[in-house]
Amino acid sequence: MRIGILIGRVRVEEKLIIAELERRGLEYELIYDSDVIFDLEEGDRWQHLDVLLERCVSHSRALAALAVFERFGVPCVNRLEVGRTCGDKILTSLALARAGVPQPRVRVAFTPESALEAIEEMGYPVVLKPATGSWGRLMARVNDRYTAEAILEHKSTLGGVQHSIFYIQEYVEKPGRDIRAFVVGDETICAIERRSDHWITNTARGGRAANFPVTDELNELCVRAARAVGGGVLAVDVFESERGLLVNEVNYTMEFRNSIAPTGVDIPARIVDYVVQVAEGRREPAPLAGAEVAPC
Repeated sequence: MRIGILIGRVRVEEKLIIAELERRGLEYELIYDSDVIFDLEEGDRWQHLDVLLERCVSHSRALAALAVFERFGVPCVNRLEVGRTCGDKILTSLALARAGVPQPRVRVAFTPESALEAIEEMGYPVVLKPATGSWGRLMARVNDRYTAEAILEHKSTLGGVQHSIFYIQEYVEKPGRDIRAFVVGDETICAIERRSDHWITNTARGGRAANFPVTDELNELCVRAARAVGGGVLAVDVFESERGLLVNEVNYTMEFRNSIAPTGVDIPARIVDYVVQVAEGRREPAPLAGAEVAPC
């Protein structure tokens, strides 16, 4: 078996995955996105790979590379359609809605005027997010009309892809924490709570991680969310609310370094288990709810 790992740089997560592959004596090949050159008419170079594990930092590079590998018949973890859906909050919200997965209310607008109308209709506070992005960057909690007008004007003036579409999400009053659950295949293998005094609880922004028990309710919700976007190895962010558990986002190239110790779960080992099963053909991709998805 030969496993390809597509990376931008070797972070802690990649080091842990590589250590697990070496512990099992599995052959692997590191494919750096900065060095690789794809011949779009000739895929023989990649025929020796039984599976590709995508671990890029760059979303755009990940999608382009996954398109090439899938075109030449290499099974991918995660698949192109999963990356495309999870990397775009609008597509993620649509996939969750299509599958009936509970989530915060969302509005999408294209102009400051229509965005302000949507915000006023939803009621303050709301959260403005870029449609693409991670680590809680460029998010803003909007508490009143004056703040909304200022932020919308700034985004409109700044321009650029991250400011041209207004993704407006209902603000959910959290109990000082949110939940990040890790789904591998058809199982929520573990979860953490991310606690912070700030309304943004990402561990990349200083949130403190602690184990969170995986209840039947949490497992069922997160597996449904994972299947809604196409399945694989995913992190599902969940809010506790007065309406019950709500799925906030689904991440397709998840970080997990801060979650191994608190949960006691060997996350890289579970990822490698899944990658091996895909390589052996024992894992079929989960269909997107309400859509036809071609396998790798």
